[in-house]
Amino acid sequence: MPLLKVAAGTINTTPLAWEDNKKYIIESIEDARNQHISLLCLPELCITGYGCEDAFYSPNTLAQAIESLHEIVAHTSGIAVSVGLPMQFNSKIYNTACFIVNKRILGFVAKQHLPNYGVFYEDRWFHRWPASARDEVKVGDFSYPFGDLVFDVSGIRIGFEICEDAWVAQRPGRSHFDRGVDIILNPSASPFAFHKFITRERFVIDGSRSYSCSYVYTNLLGNESGRLIFDGDAMIASNGTLLASSPRFGYHDYHITSAVIDTDVTRLSHSQIKSALPTGNWKVVDTFEWHEAAPAYQVAELEPFEREGYLKEEEFARAVSLALFDYLRKSRSQGFTVSLSGGADSCACVALCGLMIRLADESIGLAAFKQKLSYIKKIQQETTEEGIAKHLIHSIYQGTENSSTDTLESAKSLADSIGSTFYNVNINGLVESYKDLIEQQIGRDLTWEKDDIPLQNIQARVRAPGVWLLTNLYGHLLLATSNRSEVAVGYCTMDGDTAGSISPIAGIDKFWLRQWLVWLETIGCHVKGKNIRIEGLKKVNSLQPTAELRPQHKMQTDEKDLMPYEVLDAIEKVAIRDKKSPIDCFRFMEVRFAERYTRDVLFTSVERFFKLWSRNQWKRERYAPSFHLDDLNLDPRSWCRFPILSGGFEKELEELSAYYEGKNHKGRKGKIGF
Repeated sequence: MPLLKVAAGTINTTPLAWEDNKKYIIESIEDARNQHISLLCLPELCITGYGCEDAFYSPNTLAQAIESLHEIVAHTSGIAVSVGLPMQFNSKIYNTACFIVNKRILGFVAKQHLPNYGVFYEDRWFHRWPASARDEVKVGDFSYPFGDLVFDVSGIRIGFEICEDAWVAQRPGRSHFDRGVDIILNPSASPFAFHKFITRERFVIDGSRSYSCSYVYTNLLGNESGRLIFDGDAMIASNGTLLASSPRFGYHDYHITSAVIDTDVTRLSHSQIKSALPTGNWKVVDTFEWHEAAPAYQVAELEPFEREGYLKEEEFARAVSLALFDYLRKSRSQGFTVSLSGGADSCACVALCGLMIRLADESIGLAAFKQKLSYIKKIQQETTEEGIAKHLIHSIYQGTENSSTDTLESAKSLADSIGSTFYNVNINGLVESYKDLIEQQIGRDLTWEKDDIPLQNIQARVRAPGVWLLTNLYGHLLLATSNRSEVAVGYCTMDGDTAGSISPIAGIDKFWLRQWLVWLETIGCHVKGKNIRIEGLKKVNSLQPTAELRPQHKMQTDEKDLMPYEVLDAIEKVAIRDKKSPIDCFRFMEVRFAERYTRDVLFTSVERFFKLWSRNQWKRERYAPSFHLDDLNLDPRSWCRFPILSGGFEKELEELSAYYEGKNHKGRKGKIGF
């Protein structure tokens, strides 16, 4: 049977949510069967969820996974399915894919390469299975093949690469080619990062071409466990051609992407390439009547939003909106509350909440959206996006004598444009009360000349109790509003603007965020021939970023307090991502901004960055969880670790000062590129 209809199924799982995960898996299998699909690949660890953390060690987790597996097996009549789960073998835990054909378990393939960098920590829980090794594992009363396996099902040979297996130089696919594999299945849990789908697409296409096979790749979908976002990227390629690609960032529970493959064509290609004879006996043989498939002519295309030239803007909007939706429903919260100052950061958070509703409407419709949030009774009778937003999005402007009418207008115009409930309160009296209490105790007046930072911080902190009170009244999630540029240098008030349950923009820099807000106002997300714009951002896009914590006559701006945001972000990349010294950073900045900023500005900026970075690690440790968006993440719990107490780069900054003054160059005058 040369023509087979195969599919990749993406699933929105939740760690340890046994019934929901099992339900979505079974529904996807039944959907695939109804589409006359013969072979379905489901994501890595889809039975347990990928982000179980140390719960993978629990015997209960392993037992529940096996129990779910047996229930899933009963629903695989007439179809071949791969599902992912952790398995214990010889007292070690392995990340495996179970291959099931027509209600029979044929074996368990164990992952060979484990990522242990960045957001990944798989080596903590799982062991690496050696290539070419095969054994047997007992499950209940039966024993099954376990390890590095190839399945021969009625003459169709099927092999596996599990996620990271395809990202390394020594891919299992090379040995699969030697064994004449027709189809490689890749069940993955590959977190979203900007433009990462392009890399995935490349290794799927190259794998199908290099190994003369059909390649079925699938991934998880949604915000699974809090920090990581999965874009639901699934692909099917054959002999170097991408046949099918899934829509990304969907709000469905699962999605099936299918294609018809021709094994005669891949075998012809294979026969023309010379290779070594396979070694070892890893083949599991079974018989199965593959469904007959009609010929199909198909070539995958990019989604419209991926072709429009604003890929990063689109991905950010869609990824964070989907992540907020899943965070909302999986935490069973009633909505979001934001302390809306009218500045870029808080406006971005509110705009993303508004986008969440609009993009969900385009993806699954308002009826399905409300059904997924069926526990929120207030939205069930609403029939418009704005009506739903009134309940799901609350924003509060808390002004003082230092606040301007510009930021109030900015906040209110945005809230009105998306239908958010808007509150406006003046907290000046609260600030004065705290000042009076402390002045009485220390015996002097607090002044801006002597007490600048404390007087700024008390305004930010006074806002927190009120917004928490409002949040708790409605059972909402409070969104913290700090961006990555502020995270890097600690330009925030702990228990003030950092207060919140989650930090949706802590992974994105301020310089780019401001550009994104202009894009969202003027261009917006491309959806089904139209664009979703938020025109209520017009006012904030005309303002210079400012904390508005000093008296207005002081003309406070963020960049005057810190440094130009584009310089800050460039320093962060070189210093933190690339691990360069202060001198090296300064030399890079001299080249990067030679025509833009003076040498004095660049020196001061580099010196200030390193001092603030090392001084404020404790703040990064206390931030609410943020979404992982790229390899510039500063979250110490998932990506970028740094000691809370350190030498503060004192010696390195002394060397920088000497270099800047033209002394002690130590032969470091060579040219450098950027």
